[in-house]
Amino acid sequence: MDAEETLGLLRSYTHVRNYSSQLSALIPATSQCSKLTRRYYMPNASPYQVWSRSFASDNGDKVEAVVPFMGESVTDGTLANFLKKPGERVEADEAIAQIETDKVTIDVASPEAGVIEKFIASEGDTVTPGTKIAIISKSAQPAETHVAPSEESTPKEPSPPKVEEKPKVETAPKVEPPKTQAPKPTAPSKTSPSEPQLPPKERERRVPMPRLRKRIANRLKDSQNTFAMLTTFNEVDMTNLMKLRSDYKDEFVTKHGVKLGLMSCFVKAAVSALQNQPIVNAVIDGDDIIYRDYVDVSVAVGTSKGLVVPVIRDADTMNFADIEKGINNLAKKANEGALSIDDMAGGTFTISNGGVYGSLISTPIINPPQSAILGMHSIVQRPVVVNGDILARPMMYLALTYDHRLIDGREAVFFLRRIKDVVEDPRRLLLDI
Repeated sequence: MDAEETLGLLRSYTHVRNYSSQLSALIPATSQCSKLTRRYYMPNASPYQVWSRSFASDNGDKVEAVVPFMGESVTDGTLANFLKKPGERVEADEAIAQIETDKVTIDVASPEAGVIEKFIASEGDTVTPGTKIAIISKSAQPAETHVAPSEESTPKEPSPPKVEEKPKVETAPKVEPPKTQAPKPTAPSKTSPSEPQLPPKERERRVPMPRLRKRIANRLKDSQNTFAMLTTFNEVDMTNLMKLRSDYKDEFVTKHGVKLGLMSCFVKAAVSALQNQPIVNAVIDGDDIIYRDYVDVSVAVGTSKGLVVPVIRDADTMNFADIEKGINNLAKKANEGALSIDDMAGGTFTISNGGVYGSLISTPIINPPQSAILGMHSIVQRPVVVNGDILARPMMYLALTYDHRLIDGREAVFFLRRIKDVVEDPRRLLLDI
């Protein structure tokens, strides 16, 4: 293929991207193509994918790190902080900055190994996919701390010997005593004795609210404004479940490689209750009700940056080991800030375990667009009546907050009662009763 045919072929394509070295081997360096912008064809490329990696400049030495594609539902983010400084060396795919979105934190990676020449954006800027963040030089050397020339090259001359001088005795100047004046009457305070004394402004700090916290605040307030929320309570005796866990925890770890926790049983109990009361798994959409014939359980996880709710997909098809592995994987990713948009999208029902923080009882808020949320709480030894005897049993309060527009009190109570029955006697799951 000669140069003219190649030029014609390139002009016929509409999805192209600038690059510095794709056609150098195909097109000879003639005067006809010396001004040709080097391009190559990218079929079906979305505008976000085009900018998901950096590209080289004209001399091939410098590359630009850009904001990657952040997900279909995320259009922008806030440049939270830089992980490197100008002059520092970075390796290929090493994170140099973090972008905070409404849902997750995304790393901006260096496309090539080199030295950061400068940052183009600033912390706190709102950026979109394709925004340039930094210029990286592949041939530059990292900046080093040098000693000043005067200290490095010039030898220090020995200082002349100090001559001891007798200390001079200075006489303090005479100070005349100030003239006494009659004290001026102080003006009465404008604040009344009953007015509260506010702390000074110097003892307060004002910082920008992170995007994740803004998103959480907006969603919670929207939930309160949209749903007719009502909470019903019950208590569950954890004796049998804790004994089951104690009896088989070692064999469970040996076979499945993961610890047997309490959350997997509550997820299985919630799946059983959702199948018995499908209206709790449904949602209102305009003038319609959408019944979902699958169960995706969202598990609320508290992190240092805020509350995130990753989703266990198709929980109705999982066994105890699969659920435990899924929970551990999502919790690890949440604590490392590695959750993706897909990890938190969807969900038909949420379980929130405030008991890990010592909460005794609470009224959880529905996670839109779901219709109900189950709140677990701490296990406390309390006196209960068992077969006419007063015994100390490990008890937990359960709370179910539901959308009363869709779910009646009868269905909500039956739902929570089903969870109570399954947790107190896990054999019901085996017999499906």
